[in-house]
Amino acid sequence: MQQRKLGPFTVSVIGLGCMNLSHAYGAPVSAEQGERVLLSALDAGVTLFDTATLYGFGANETLVGKVLSPHRQKFTLASKCGMQGVDLNGDGKLVRVIDGRPETLRKTCEDSLRRLQTDVIDLYYLHRWDKKVPIEDSVGALSDLVRKGYIRSIGLSEVSAATLRKAHAVHPIAAVQTEYSLWTRNPEIAVLQACKELGVAFVAFSPVARGFLCGTLQDVNTLDAKDIRRSMPRFAPDNYAANLKLMPAYKAVAKEVGCTPAQLALAWLLHQGEHIIPIPGTTSTAHLAEDLDAADVPLSPAILARLDSLINQNTVVGSRYNAQGNSEVDTETF
Repeated sequence: MQQRKLGPFTVSVIGLGCMNLSHAYGAPVSAEQGERVLLSALDAGVTLFDTATLYGFGANETLVGKVLSPHRQKFTLASKCGMQGVDLNGDGKLVRVIDGRPETLRKTCEDSLRRLQTDVIDLYYLHRWDKKVPIEDSVGALSDLVRKGYIRSIGLSEVSAATLRKAHAVHPIAAVQTEYSLWTRNPEIAVLQACKELGVAFVAFSPVARGFLCGTLQDVNTLDAKDIRRSMPRFAPDNYAANLKLMPAYKAVAKEVGCTPAQLALAWLLHQGEHIIPIPGTTSTAHLAEDLDAADVPLSPAILARLDSLINQNTVVGSRYNAQGNSEVDTETF
């Protein structure tokens, strides 16, 4: 497996986003299947595993901790704070809450360490910037966790270049994590360049466009009732039907290159900069192997140019989040 730099770490050029195993796309997989995916990734040379307090309201961290803690020295462990499930109404039902107050971040980190069965988290992200709390205060609290030895480095998720620079002035930021793929180009406005200038790794989540760039999802009405894509404008039936019209030409490029559509999406990302590390998620060991092989797919300048013109912010129909989701992120928009 090829390697890239992420803050003080050297990690596999493709990491594993663990969210899918416990969260967001319908019912979580069985513990046995989750273990198979995690251990298969480790055996294949993946050395960056990404989870969060939010995923399954702690269930994903618990799974990662149970399966991977015996192999803790073999990989870089990333998790996130600042967005979690809270019993707001006292009825036992957890509600997603964004909370970046220093005292909350400290408590969340302690809980994460326990679930992950580790003494230290290598990379700890602020999952969302809580706009009620100055970014300097939230990052200051994370800096305290570094000094205490609870975490080794700090990351940010879904932030603008301006917010990144403010945070970096308080404590060096190791990584920024934001959605990035052919059909989500927002990072190209300013964040990618800011990361490059500051020596910050860019970790791309949803690198295959939440399954769109795999070329297999044809009917969004087949999605699970609890699948988060049902709330995303790009996956609304009319918008998705329009977006599917891009796929024949995209699949033709993949065939010409000699790879699968998912591999083409990942290879495109890897060609956008040496500081970019995609973290695809999957519940299938076969799809995992397919994703990891993308690291060996070469793309010529001509192919890259064709892909850029085919799928971009001007050809994709619908925004990536609904109004509430858009209000919660701090990324620049086209």
